Amino acid sequence: MTAARVMALTALGLGLGALAGVAWWAVVREPAYLVNRDGGASINERGLAEFVAGDAWFCVIGLLVGIGLGLVAWRALSDLGWPLVVLVGVVAVLGGLVCWYVGHRLGPDDFVGRLAAAEPGDMVPIELTLRAKASLLTWPFFAVIPVLLGSSLGRDEEEPRPVFRRAGPPAESAVREAEHG
Repeated sequence: MTAARVMALTALGLGLGALAGVAWWAVVREPAYLVNRDGGASINERGLAEFVAGDAWFCVIGLLVGIGLGLVAWRALSDLGWPLVVLVGVVAVLGGLVCWYVGHRLGPDDFVGRLAAAEPGDMVPIELTLRAKASLLTWPFFAVIPVLLGSSLGRDEEEPRPVFRRAGPPAESAVREAEHG
């Protein structure tokens, strides 16, 4: 049964990665180079600033998907113990890689070829890809947070539950003490 739950978590991570790739592609506006009359290409300062936007959106999406994946993993597989942290980290990295792949495939590709074929006055958008590869680490980082918080702040299964007595009539000795007290 545990293997099925692990496979379900992995499938969820890959599926969320694919959906996140579509979302990443949808929200990022790739900056574009303007082809000049002399065959060169230029980009304005705002376009240069937008180079970072793709990585920033990837991190924001990784934050949301990672935390969601970590919460689901903790609720469904908390009985695995410490290996759950490793499993969630690996599944989150796989989800991030799928997001990167899907977003890259949906976005424009072969920038050099498109730029070479462009006419003066054409705007040629850059490729949708991660420029800061460390952005991929946001996915497992945020995915393990719910697992680590749940394991450190949640109830420990090895400790016995506290036993509370029902409130009932006072014991005879307590009644005698109150009468003679």
